[in-house]
Amino acid sequence: MNAVRSALFVLWMAVTVVPWAILVLVYSIFVRGHRLYWFTMMWLRMAIWGARVICGVRHRIQGWENLPDTRIILCPKHQSTWETFAFPTLMPHPLCYVFKRELLMIPFFGWAMGRLDMIHIDRSKRAEAWAKVAEQGRRFMADGHWVIMFPEGTRTPRGSQGTYKNGAARLAVTTDTPLVPIAVTSARCWPRKSFVLRPGVVDISIGKPIPATGREPDELMREVERWVEAEMRRLDPEAYADPAPAAQPT
Repeated sequence: MNAVRSALFVLWMAVTVVPWAILVLVYSIFVRGHRLYWFTMMWLRMAIWGARVICGVRHRIQGWENLPDTRIILCPKHQSTWETFAFPTLMPHPLCYVFKRELLMIPFFGWAMGRLDMIHIDRSKRAEAWAKVAEQGRRFMADGHWVIMFPEGTRTPRGSQGTYKNGAARLAVTTDTPLVPIAVTSARCWPRKSFVLRPGVVDISIGKPIPATGREPDELMREVERWVEAEMRRLDPEAYADPAPAAQPT
C-alpha cells in the first residue's frame, strides 16, 4: 500500500510541477525577489500537502521560540528530500539555499529554482565557490533572507552521521551571523534515495542561536554538530545504537 500511495504522490508532484514552473518562469519576467519567492513556495506547499494527505507524512515542531527575527544561518540535519521542500513553507523569512549548480539542470523544477535568489555553486572550484557563498550570502541576508546550509552536504541514512563541513560556520564568522542548529527525523517517513514514503511523524527540533562573534569556524561547527547529533538521538532513539555525547549548552 505504501508503494501505491508513493506512486500517487510522485504523480501528484509531476503533474503539478510542470504548469507551476512555467508560471514561475513567466512571472519572473516581471517580478523578482521576495514576491517571486513566495509565489514559488506555493508549489512546495502543494507537495508537502500531498505527502500528508496521500502518504500520511505529518510533522511537529519544537523550539519555535528559538528563532529570532534577525538574520541567521540555518544548519539542519539532512536525511531526505522532505526537509528541502518543507523548510521554505515553514520559515517566516525567505530562505536562500546553497546548492550544487547541477540541480539547475532538472527540467522545470531546476529552471524555476534558477530564477530565485539562491546560491548555486560549482563544487569542483572550491575557492571560487566559497567566494560566491560569502559575497552572495552577505547580500541576500542584507535583503532579509535567511541562509540555509546542510552541514553534512548530502542526505544521510537514518541513524547515521555524516561529516560536518564548516562552510556554514565560515560564513557565520565572516558575516557575524548566528547559526541555528536543527534536528530533523525525516528519514523515518521518507528514506534517503527512495520515493517510497511511510506514514508517520517527522520531528523538527530548533536549537537556540549560537553566536559566531570571536569564534573559529571549526570550533563553531563542532558545537552545531554536538547539539544536532545529541538531539537526533533524543528524537529518534531506536535509530541509533550508541548515544551521542550530551549537547553543550548554547
